[in-house]
Amino acid sequence: MTKKSYAIVGTGGRAEFFYGELVTTFQETSELVALCDVNQTRMDFANHLLADKYQYHTVPTYKAHEFERMIAEVKPDVVLVTTVDRTHHDYIIRAMELGCDVISEKPMTVDEEKCQAILDAVERTGRKLRVTFNYRYAPHNTKIRELIMDDVIGEVISVNFEWLLNTEHGADYFRRWHRDKRNSGGLLVHKSTHHFDLMNFWLGSKPATVYAQGDLRFYGKENAEKRGVTEFYSRAYGSKAAENDPFALHLDRNERLKQMYLDAEHEDGYLRDQSVFGDNISIEDSMHVMVKYRNKAVMNYTLNAYMPWEGFIIVFNGTKGRIEVRITEKSYVNSGGEKADEGALKSKHIRVYPIDAEPYDVEIVEQAGGHGGGDPLLLQDIFGEPLEDRFQRAASHQDGAWSILTGIAANRSIRTGQPVQVDDLIRWS
Repeated sequence: MTKKSYAIVGTGGRAEFFYGELVTTFQETSELVALCDVNQTRMDFANHLLADKYQYHTVPTYKAHEFERMIAEVKPDVVLVTTVDRTHHDYIIRAMELGCDVISEKPMTVDEEKCQAILDAVERTGRKLRVTFNYRYAPHNTKIRELIMDDVIGEVISVNFEWLLNTEHGADYFRRWHRDKRNSGGLLVHKSTHHFDLMNFWLGSKPATVYAQGDLRFYGKENAEKRGVTEFYSRAYGSKAAENDPFALHLDRNERLKQMYLDAEHEDGYLRDQSVFGDNISIEDSMHVMVKYRNKAVMNYTLNAYMPWEGFIIVFNGTKGRIEVRITEKSYVNSGGEKADEGALKSKHIRVYPIDAEPYDVEIVEQAGGHGGGDPLLLQDIFGEPLEDRFQRAASHQDGAWSILTGIAANRSIRTGQPVQVDDLIRWS
């Protein structure tokens, strides 16, 4: 296999997931040649990890405004985009225009205009764009795909899908840049893109009509006041009020978070430890979405970001029976611990109820690694020899677009109070 060179733009919490494996497990097929970010301190920290943790050489660093110079000087085969969501399209499009293929962290982008610009750029440049959906590779999610593909419950008629974020992981989206909907598209784009992609993947179909409701009901200052909270703060660092807040994130008590964010904030003013009960939160924490798919299946989906446990419950009703799934995940704070903790499973259960036979439990083969064992398989598929895969888990730019279009349509529906036809959002070449 030909060795490929990679440049990473965006060295925040998600970047190490890629470069840590790229320079170790996949060093025979991959080479990291540059880092790009708005923040030099954060790039320096990444280089520190490369040298001390991974025994790799340091690589050249470029500020965000030097992105084109980076491409010209190091000539990467592939640009890996892990920046703030609202800037994904800038780097994806320019990298392709400069002759590079692209791998983008999910979500591919945050709204229909940026999505259209990306699709047009792929068509115009002929370059490849891939979106990293690790949940597809998790063994329990692959098993669901297998059961439906193999016609175990016949044609899927309806789905009830409930995703729960707990008060450790869920709260973290309300401390960070994600709390501004302009940056993330809200949780219906940033987080639910995983879930909506899984639905497309499981059903082998695409969304047609979306209707949604959502609101901020738990986080934010007004909601806290209603519950009797009287002490508030803007950020945890240096705040006495934060000492008594179980939702506070103390950057100075976690060396990794300190070096990545607290020591770096003098450059760009980004505060990683904002109060989840502060003002200026423009995303929802309680969401309900109804989707009709092109194959006529319908889904009822909820996402709540303040639950006592983390994971999902999903039920598929089909013409030959029913599948019930309950998955409990280990909670985590982004960049606050080991990579393998992200999406790690605490429990898993899949049960099939045939119409004409006794119900039975489905075995799920245990695998090591984050997201229930999906992360190593995704990384192998990206940086190593591609998997021979009857389930077609590798996600293209089209998959990336369809996954976010459900969330984008849901956001529009929340704004207007009306159902949204997904085909009205973009045009396909």
